[in-house]
Amino acid sequence: MADIATVDQLDARGKRVLVRVDFNVPVADGVCSDDTRIRAALPTIEKLIDEGARVILMSHLGRPSGEGFEEKFTLRPAALRLSELLGRPVAFASDTVGPDAQAKAAALQDGQVLVLENLRFDKREKTNDPEFCQELAKLGEAYVNDAFGTAHRAHASTAGVADYLPAVCGYLVQKEVSIMGKALADPERPFVAILGGAKVSDKIGVINNLLDKADTIIIGGGMAYTFVAAKGYGIGKSLFDAEKVDYCKDMMKKAEEKGVKLLLPIDTVVAADFPNPIDAPVEVETVDVTAIPADKEGLDIGEKTRALFADAVKNAKTVVWNGPMGVFENPTLAKGTIAVAQALADSDAVTIVGGGDSAAACEQLGFADKITHISTGGGASLEFLEGLELPGIACLQDK
Repeated sequence: MADIATVDQLDARGKRVLVRVDFNVPVADGVCSDDTRIRAALPTIEKLIDEGARVILMSHLGRPSGEGFEEKFTLRPAALRLSELLGRPVAFASDTVGPDAQAKAAALQDGQVLVLENLRFDKREKTNDPEFCQELAKLGEAYVNDAFGTAHRAHASTAGVADYLPAVCGYLVQKEVSIMGKALADPERPFVAILGGAKVSDKIGVINNLLDKADTIIIGGGMAYTFVAAKGYGIGKSLFDAEKVDYCKDMMKKAEEKGVKLLLPIDTVVAADFPNPIDAPVEVETVDVTAIPADKEGLDIGEKTRALFADAVKNAKTVVWNGPMGVFENPTLAKGTIAVAQALADSDAVTIVGGGDSAAACEQLGFADKITHISTGGGASLEFLEGLELPGIACLQDK
């Protein structure tokens, strides 16, 4: 983090400060139904308010067409929730860079807050259009990126605008980059990485990168069955990526050569079919991974595997987890994911959970306060674990 300036180094008093936040929150009946991401941005927002900055917040929400206003994607519910959390009025602009945004930005007084309408109502946001970047930049006198969840996107508000204003990171981005950066660059050992989720292809870069860093790599979730197949076992109707079998063989060989323990499931919970709907009751049995029936598919890790994985976590000093162990949305098939979340909660290690389902599991189970760090960005944390450069971070370096 040494080469990225933070909000602490910004002289914000009396200045219009443009802040990219991640207010991509779920909304039901016009009300924000989960304010986790808004709360995550509060330390930076409150710091700027206290300093007497004129705070202009911008975010996307959902995936609008980019052809103008769409009621279901308005940021107004997020602005209302922010106002409640701050205990002060928050102004809202009905456009992003149009007349209303310009007038309200110009009218801000020290310590006041304005939220702009959804950035993605303008298709130029996602294309990082230079003209749109300049229109955004004209609203402010300094730029703060505090949206780690979109830091892997080279969009106008996450990267392009930094070309036109003094640019720093907020507290949330600073925390994400410093904690995950240290875990990858200088981890306390043993360092255990736990990877789950459905597709091997999503995690190829992560496994490659972690083979050079971790002491143990644990593979669970749907992607594990391609590894099991690569060892020559039948996997029934389980998820299978035929194109990645050679890759899995290669990874297992590399792990052996590097002295990295690669742990795969030893037993699995199988069912005749994937549950439909996803949370429907499902009849299951547990079998060894070497004996998956041809007419069944593996949908979660079994009890022996849960114990094996928990044991690996017990002795670790650093643990990074990204991706569920099974079909977490189904109560019968969530036990593997719950067991991993429990193992992290019980651990004395530095524990880092990449966003998405793993983060949701920890939060739903009430373990969030027992985890060192839960990332706010699924895709961004994955790319960070891959060792890729994140455009939203790179644009702040050497400023």
